Amino acid sequence: MKIIGEYMMILEEKYEAVLDLMRQQGSNVYINEHQGKLKVEGTVATQYEKNIVWDKIKEIGGVNPQDIKADIKVAKPDLLAVHAVIEGETLKEIAKKYLGDESKSQEIYNFNKNILIDPGKVQPGQKIKIPNK
Repeated sequence: MKIIGEYMMILEEKYEAVLDLMRQQGSNVYINEHQGKLKVEGTVATQYEKNIVWDKIKEIGGVNPQDIKADIKVAKPDLLAVHAVIEGETLKEIAKKYLGDESKSQEIYNFNKNILIDPGKVQPGQKIKIPNK
């Protein structure tokens, strides 16, 4: 039993950056051992945050890591992300960053009509919701 405990400690250290990332995103992180793997559970706010966590897992453990089992839930599945607009940024740039296509800026505008008056005018500090489609 002590060997399993030591192995879990090694895995926790290996994936510490993943656990820290989830905590930084505001997630309560639960870890335990499951069939010889590190089992990580938690809930992040958006799909974008979940994607970042999975990217970190793959960076550490490879494309198909065999030593970790992650069950990461998304609190707001209709949102891909929430983006804080910075000076000089446009909806097209935001659409390119999150959706991979500038032409999807209209989707972002439609999703944020409650705070955006004009699709060509976003203000620094505005929190823009990116739809998860």
